[in-house]
Amino acid sequence: MANGVRGEVVARLAGAERTLCLTLGALAEIETGLGVAGMAALAERMRSLSARDLMVVLAALLRGGGEVVLADGLASAPVDPREAAGAVAKAFAAAA
Repeated sequence: MANGVRGEVVARLAGAERTLCLTLGALAEIETGLGVAGMAALAERMRSLSARDLMVVLAALLRGGGEVVLADGLASAPVDPREAAGAVAKAFAAAA
């Protein structure tokens, strides 16, 4: 069960309910993975994510939610791109 106070959300990915969370660690991982520094640069980059960028962001949010196995195997997981984008949007909205 997701802890809404912590900013956790649940999204269906790879055929199961998964927990995602935008933690400080996830945020740092996203900045590093996308090669940006700071919230302004991250916000600009998030406006037009490539498929690779989406995978970086999704993996970080999954790790933040404790879904390490899926995060580490994301490249070969059967994740629908629309589900991935929706999960990322849901996680960022919960953190706002």
